[in-house]
Amino acid sequence: MLRLIRWIAVAAIAALIVASGAIWLRGNTDTVAQAAHVLPGGVEVGGPFTLANATGQTVTDANFRGRWMLVYFGYSYCPDICPTELQTMVSSLDPLGGLADRVAPVFITIDPERDHGQALSDYTKLFDSRLIGLTGTPEQIASVAKAYRVYYAKVTPKDSSGYLMDHSSFIYLMGPDGKLSALFKQGTTGQDIADALRKRITAS
Repeated sequence: MLRLIRWIAVAAIAALIVASGAIWLRGNTDTVAQAAHVLPGGVEVGGPFTLANATGQTVTDANFRGRWMLVYFGYSYCPDICPTELQTMVSSLDPLGGLADRVAPVFITIDPERDHGQALSDYTKLFDSRLIGLTGTPEQIASVAKAYRVYYAKVTPKDSSGYLMDHSSFIYLMGPDGKLSALFKQGTTGQDIADALRKRITAS
């Protein structure tokens, strides 16, 4: 049942984005369509948030105005998908050269119980010193996840005292105005993302 709920949630996100004309990148193909900021029914992806960085300083969406944001929701105990997608996300920066200074790669945890402080800092540094880790209270995480249409749920495997987090997996590209510019599905390459970023940055 949990797997069914997960796929329904992911399918709903995909359907909304495609219906609104947002960008999907597939392998090395060109972009399918121009991104739309407003989804059917006036529902938006993204929005205001108030979170905290690894040192406990408050960070809001306003801190990123004027910069492009690459945003990924995951958690540090994730065994496979999160590390792969985060590596893909940060690998898109170097091909941009100096343009990378205009991009903020952001990792927002869906597991604030474990991802905070030094643990969060240590995790993001495994990928790139430029990667910004954000956490918050469970209520704050729920709020930003809802704004970005992110599905997540705690799962406790049988015969285990620990837990995992089941979650959707997309990389969001937010424009300097804080609006959705592109959505990258799992499996998109870092070069694809770099190409999309270069096109938008040079055109802005």
